[in-house]
Amino acid sequence: MKRAIEKADILIEALPYIKKFQHKVMVIKCGGRQLMRKDTINNILRDIVFMNCVGLNPVLVHGGGPIITEKMRKLGQKIKFHHGHRVTDQETLKIVAGELDRLNQEMVKKITQFGAKAKGLSGNAGKVIKAKRLESKQELGFVGKVDSIQGESLKRLLSKNFVPVISPLGIGKQGQLYNINADMVAAEIAAKLKAWKLVLLTDVGGIMYDQGDENSLISNLKVPEIAGLIKRGVIQSGMIPKVNACIVALKKGVKKTHIIDGSILRSLLLEIFTDKGIGTQIIK
Repeated sequence: MKRAIEKADILIEALPYIKKFQHKVMVIKCGGRQLMRKDTINNILRDIVFMNCVGLNPVLVHGGGPIITEKMRKLGQKIKFHHGHRVTDQETLKIVAGELDRLNQEMVKKITQFGAKAKGLSGNAGKVIKAKRLESKQELGFVGKVDSIQGESLKRLLSKNFVPVISPLGIGKQGQLYNINADMVAAEIAAKLKAWKLVLLTDVGGIMYDQGDENSLISNLKVPEIAGLIKRGVIQSGMIPKVNACIVALKKGVKKTHIIDGSILRSLLLEIFTDKGIGTQIIK
């Protein structure tokens, strides 16, 4: 009985948030590390289905970096990165597109199995992401950046209670595909849809003063504080592009952004529907 009462208390705690976020857009980005763990991605997708069923409008953006790297190794392809960007020649682009499409279809299928309607989209599927080549002193190949987001098709899907599932492939003016950073795709989609929240799922608890001490978690962070934390090395390596994506989203009108550990069971629900939340919340 005690356990049942505790479960009921959790629902009561969630009720004000469910009411507050009714029909609000929540953009969630999950990365390749979450996708590599079957239990983790299934839990994330179940959280998203719950959000959809209680009246929120979740939009899922996914990457696939580690899975693409693993596929390239199996095929004997050279793997090169420059400042966090995968150097993407024509052969690499074929592998990237193939793996992202496969992952996209798998997630659409699972969301449907878990009880919600879903639709897979990208630059080449639905032409949601218009892109252009990312300029760099280093030759990156077919690496792009978001030029624009075709928001009307996304809004139509949300109005029909679909969960859009979006892979970070953009399409250029001449029909050329581009490989784009998934965090930034999520940020631009969140901005275009005037999302209430952008949630970036990662494999760490959030931003910490001391990477080895979970008790040093920074629960709330304001944009003006970020530059100093980067300078001090508190925010470093792979966390920098995530923080930059949050800054872009906030500057373009997204209400709140979050960086949380996607491997924690019910992480999305804990962040959105409870008083304490988890991870790091970044606000303007």
